[in-house]
Formats: sequence, C-alpha cells, structure tokens
Amino acid sequence: MAPTFNAVGLVVADMEKALAFYRRLGLDFPPGAEREPHAETELPGGLRLLIDTHETILSFDPDFTPGGGNVSLAFLCAGPAEVDSTHADLVSAGYRSRKEPWDAFWGQRYAVVSDPDGNSVDLFAPK
Repeated sequence: MAPTFNAVGLVVADMEKALAFYRRLGLDFPPGAEREPHAETELPGGLRLLIDTHETILSFDPDFTPGGGNVSLAFLCAGPAEVDSTHADLVSAGYRSRKEPWDAFWGQRYAVVSDPDGNSVDLFAPK
C-alpha cells in the first residue's frame, strides 16, 4: 500500500494571528485553538490543514529555522467578484497584497496575499 496524502502543515510565529487570517477565509478551527501550540481543520475532500507554532516544531526539531514564504495555498472563489472582494477584505484588515487582482492569461481572475508568516495565499476563480 502506498502512503496517502492527508495534510498540509504550516509553521507559524503567532497562532492567534494565523488563525484569524485563515478564519477570515472561511476555515473552521475549534474555539480556543488560538491558545494551543497545534491546530488543525479538515478541508473539503478530507485533506487537513495543520498549523503549529515555531515552539512546537522546535520541541522535537532543535535544528528548525523559522522562516516564511515557502508555502503557497490556493483558495477557489465563487467568481471573479469574490476574488476582488476577498482580496480587498484581507488588505483592509492589514494583510499584505503580493499581487492585486488581475485577469490571468490562463482564464482565471487571480490575486495573491501574504498570510501573517509570509506564505502566499492565492485567490482565484474561473472568468
């Protein structure tokens, strides 16, 4: 039997800030998870998103070096207008835009923002 892809993990500096960002995008984390060193949620299709603090990873991997920007997560929006409104909502909440919404040559409305740890979060919808 081959291993089954089951989860994507993110390592974050501040659990509360990370969960606030991802909850804004509609992900459901248990109440109180922002005070824990590990949080997870099941995504549509059964894949899970796991979030751990730097301290959690350092507890079992003393060679871990914190640094963001190595992961990109993509969120499908209901349509081009939702790409624009979600991007605007995140930017107005203080998150950094990496790329303003644009009509991509591959036929999608697309935008990119950074989560609190510098990871790319792509917002897209078919045009």
